[in-house]
Amino acid sequence: MKQRNRSRSAVSFLAAGVLVVSGCSHLDTPPTYAKGVHIDCGGKQDLTGSGSTAQANAMSHFITSYEESCSGKQLTYTGSGSGAGIADFLAAKTDFGGSDSPLSGDEHTAAKQRCGGADAWDLPVVFGPIAVTFNVETTDVLNLDAPTLARIFSGAVTRWDDPAITAQNGNMPAEDIHVVYRSDASGTTDNFQQYLQGAAGGAWTKGAGKVFNGGAGTAAKGNEGTAEAVKNTEGAISYNEWSYAMKQHLDAAGIQTAGGVAHIGNDFVGKTISNVTIKGQGADPNDLVLDLSKVYASTSPGVYPILLASYEVVCAKYPDAEVGKAVKAFMQSTVTDGQQGLNPLGYIPLPSDFQTRVATAVNSIR
Repeated sequence: MKQRNRSRSAVSFLAAGVLVVSGCSHLDTPPTYAKGVHIDCGGKQDLTGSGSTAQANAMSHFITSYEESCSGKQLTYTGSGSGAGIADFLAAKTDFGGSDSPLSGDEHTAAKQRCGGADAWDLPVVFGPIAVTFNVETTDVLNLDAPTLARIFSGAVTRWDDPAITAQNGNMPAEDIHVVYRSDASGTTDNFQQYLQGAAGGAWTKGAGKVFNGGAGTAAKGNEGTAEAVKNTEGAISYNEWSYAMKQHLDAAGIQTAGGVAHIGNDFVGKTISNVTIKGQGADPNDLVLDLSKVYASTSPGVYPILLASYEVVCAKYPDAEVGKAVKAFMQSTVTDGQQGLNPLGYIPLPSDFQTRVATAVNSIR
C-alpha cells in the first residue's frame, strides 16, 4: 500500500515562499517594482500569442493583469509548445511568441524579416522549476542524481529496482519504468536535456534541443499531456514544469546534487536564481538571453538544479505601430504588476535586477 505524503512538495514550496519573503506580511506581497506602475495602454485592441505550455498557466495570470490594467484590451494565447510558438511568430501569425528557449540560428534571420528589418528580442518573463514527476504505487519519495536520470531517459535503466536507483532509495518495486516525453517541439524538453548534458558527467550523450533525443519511452503533447500520462500510468516518469505537477498533484523526485538532495521549494527563489546570469546574444543589449549553466552544476546545498526561463519573443520595432504599442503595454503589465501572485501558481517571478533590465527593453518596444 502506497504511503501518501503528496503534500510534501507543496508544503516545501510554500515554506520556501515564506522563507524568501520573511519580514513581509504574506507570500503574495508584491515585488517593490510592481507597486504604482504606469502602463501605456495604447495600440491594437486584440493581441495574439502562442507557444510555451510551460508558461501557459502564468500567461493566464498575465492576461488577467493586462486586461485589468488596460480596459477594453484583449489577448488570446494558445499553448502549442515553444517550437510552434516561434514558428507562428516568424510567420506573422501571432503578435509575439512564447518560448522556453531563445531564438537560435536561422531563426534570427527569419525574425528580422518578420519584424520589417528590426531585430527580435528574447525577453524573460518568468522562471519555472522542472519537476521530475513519477507514479510508483509503493512510494511517493524518490531521489535521483543526474547520471541516473540520464540513463533512465536514454533507456539504459529500464527497471525501478535497478541498482542505480536502489542505491539512492533502498528497496524499489520489481517493475518496468515507463518514460513519458514531449511529442511536440518543447522548450521544457530543451531545458531538461540541457540539464542532463550539463550535470550528468557524460552519461547523457544525446545533446539538447526542443526535440526529445533520448530514444526511449512514450510521447505525449504538452506539459499538460505528459502530466496527465504520469498521473494515469503506473511506473511512469517524466519532466514537467512545476505548475502542471502541482495541478495534477504529482509526486516529484528530489534531485541529488553535489550539495545534497534538493527539492523544489528549498529556497530555490533565493539560491537557484542567484546563479542565473544574462549573457545576451550579439551586440544588442535588449536581447536578454539567460545562462542557466551554473544552476545545473551548483554545489550549494538546497539549490534545485532543473530550471527553465520562459521568454516572450517580440519585435524591437513592429511593422505596424499599433501592434507595437499594444505589445509594449502587455509586456509592461507582465513584467510589473503581473509578477505578483506567481509563487502559488508554481512559478518564480523576476528578481529585481533582472526586472530592471527587462523593463528597459520593454519600454523600448515600438
